[in-house]
This record gives sequence, structure tokens and C-alpha cells, in this order.
Amino acid sequence: MEKKEYINNLKQFIGVSSCSYTCIETIKKILTEKHFTEFLENEEWTEQNQFFVTRASGSIIAIKMPKQKSEAFQIITTHLDTPSLLLKPNGAFCKENYLQYNVMPYGGLLNYGWLDEPLSLAGRVLIKKKNTWLEQIIDLKKTVATIPSVAIHQNDKANSNLDLNMQTDLQPLFFLSDKKESWQTFLTKELNLTKDETLGDFDLFLYNNREPVLFGKNEELLLSPRIDNITSVYAALQSFLECTPKNIAVFCAFNNEEIGSLTKEGADSNFLLDILKRIAVLKDLDITTTLANSWIISSDNTHAIHPNHPEYADITSKGHLNEGFAIVKEINSTTDAVFSSILKDLCQKNKILYQDITAKNDLVGGSTLSGLSLRHVSVNSIDVGIPELAMHSSVELCSTKDCHELYKMMKAFYNAKITNKNKSYKVS
Repeated sequence: MEKKEYINNLKQFIGVSSCSYTCIETIKKILTEKHFTEFLENEEWTEQNQFFVTRASGSIIAIKMPKQKSEAFQIITTHLDTPSLLLKPNGAFCKENYLQYNVMPYGGLLNYGWLDEPLSLAGRVLIKKKNTWLEQIIDLKKTVATIPSVAIHQNDKANSNLDLNMQTDLQPLFFLSDKKESWQTFLTKELNLTKDETLGDFDLFLYNNREPVLFGKNEELLLSPRIDNITSVYAALQSFLECTPKNIAVFCAFNNEEIGSLTKEGADSNFLLDILKRIAVLKDLDITTTLANSWIISSDNTHAIHPNHPEYADITSKGHLNEGFAIVKEINSTTDAVFSSILKDLCQKNKILYQDITAKNDLVGGSTLSGLSLRHVSVNSIDVGIPELAMHSSVELCSTKDCHELYKMMKAFYNAKITNKNKSYKVS
């Protein structure tokens, strides 16, 4: 796919991927339209050439089989959750005729990046109807809340010491009311609940509903919510759909990375291993041998050098916008010389731009998806992503070229056959 079309599609994908649940719904729709079969974990599977599985409505794994027999997986893992504001149970309260709602931070928010922004509501609700609880994924799309900042006239330290308290400074304002019960009326109306339907508990997130925009001399910059990590999700999904694999292609999009992945559907769960085992059974493969032959790319974004604070970048392996996707090597990453050499060679053959990026030694980064997955599956692994600015703000910034190069690399990876024999590696 050419860059212009790719970026336009990416913008649309970001727009509908307001939280992990809505992103999963979008991916399921796309896969179904491409004739992928949905399998359920609690049912018996039949042999299919392309299928997908979801867990807890928040993570998804899709499989595409090669035409010839293969004893290797080529896997790309991403995460589709983003830093946001999670509504607490029974959180409605009124203060000075403002109807507000008590929220908690989901992930490591850049707090001031959430002030004075248009916020909408998306997630999962449970609705009881005729003694049966039904799960419903919702996205209000329209602006329903904001978090107003304190004016400079009232806080003369706002420009010198903006120390925001998550409990007191980041509580959103929904509408004007002196009755907290009006929240229930509001939500009932927005969900179109009937008299015989009862709203139960929910997993609802406030998210920035600004549309992604392009700017720059050649529209080379993308300013958008959820660049981390929907850019990786879309690159992996689109390359997976377009590839003609020689080995078993596996696309993974996990939930809960931003809060440590310690959930039943996260990267640190048994989800990936369970699915790979079932594939091995379907295809009569030895799972241990197949994993030893396999390769996994973990895609999550990294930091670009900041124009106003270059001192936060490493002195040699700096991240620059518009210079290609990043191969990330840090102490807590899984990148090693073997896979990075192979991937760089693959990129050079396909004229794909890449750059090496590392963090400063005195700035601590987070764990990686593949690092968590490798606790359960021992596979050759590497960490990649795109460099970006303002990570974990409600609006972030990246380069359109880097997004496209990431997609091109992933497609080349899925189409290639990587073999490993006696410490000798070949890509065909």
C-alpha cells in the first residue's frame, strides 16, 4: 500500500480505536470481511487456513497458514490499550453545581496533556435483560467531558511549578447539575436502555476524541491521540492481511500493556502459548521444535529526540522523526545481534528505512511485550517501533514516513522465510 493511502487509513483506524474494546471490534470486523473464521477458546477447533481468537474482549490473535507445510511461527505482537482515564464504580458526585465523575489513571499519564481537551467515553458495559447479563461495547464518540485547568490568575505558579494531583486536579466535568443521580439518567439515555434492561458494572474510559491531523511542509507529521500504540497495531494488522507467508503468520494485539500486562488476556498471560499449542495440535507439529524455529517481533513506540530538550536523548543512538522505524536495544529489551542483523539485512534488500535507538543510561524505560511473552514462549525476538514526541499525553506526535516504513518492514517480515540451523541463519 502506498504511503498516502496507508496514512489516510491509519487516521481512520486511530479514530475508531478509542479503547482496547472498540479496537478489537474494529479488527474483528476487518478480519471477518477478509473471510477469517472466529474460533472460541472454549470450543473445539477445526482446521482452517485463516482464523482469529479473542480473549476477554480485549486481546486478539489471528493466524494465516502458508500453502506449504511449515514448522515455524513468524509472530508480531503489539498492544492496543492506551493511557486514559478509567471511571471508578459509583463515582458520580456534584460540586458547586458541576456534575463530575471520579476517575483513576489507566497507565502512566502525562497529566497536564489531559487538561482542557475534548473527552468522550468508550468501553464495555454489562446489561441485564430477562435474567441474562449481556456484554456491550460502546463508544459515545461525541464530547461529553473535559478537565478544566486552573487559570493563571488563580494559580500564579502554573507556569513554574505545575504539580498536578491525580485525585484532585484531574477529575472531569461532565455537565451542570446539583444531583448526582442525573449521571444515571445521562448514561441510561446514551445507552438507549429500555425499561426491562438494567445497567450493571462497566469498564469505561475517557479518551481524547480529537481527529488525527497532518501538518508540515509535506504533511510529514501526524498529530493524533493514541499514536502509542495504535500505529503499531495498524501496521501489524495491515501487513498481516497483505502477506503471503512461507511460515505460519501470527498477529497479536494484547490488552493491558500500559498497566503491566498481568491479566488473563495480557502479554504476560498464557494466551499466546495456548493458541500456538492448539495450532500445533491442528497441524500435527511438535510445539517445542516449532518454537525453536520461530521468530517474534514486538512493536511498541519509543521516544524521538525533543527539539527543546535534546539532553534527554542518548548521545549516539538518538531517535529522529522521518528517518525510519526504530530497532530498540536496551538492557530490558529482547533485541540481540542475531535478529537485528537479520532484520537490517531484510530492510536493506527491500529499501526500508530503519534506525537504531537506545535510551540514556540514567532514564529508565519500561518492559517490552516480547520480554513478557518470552516468559511463556522461548522464541527468537526483537523490539521495534516508531519514535514519537509527547508520549502518554492525550495527543502525541510522530512522522508519517516512519509509520509507513514500519508497515513495509512488517510485511517483508511476514513474507520472508527465516531459517535457523546450527547458528547459521538465512532469509528467503
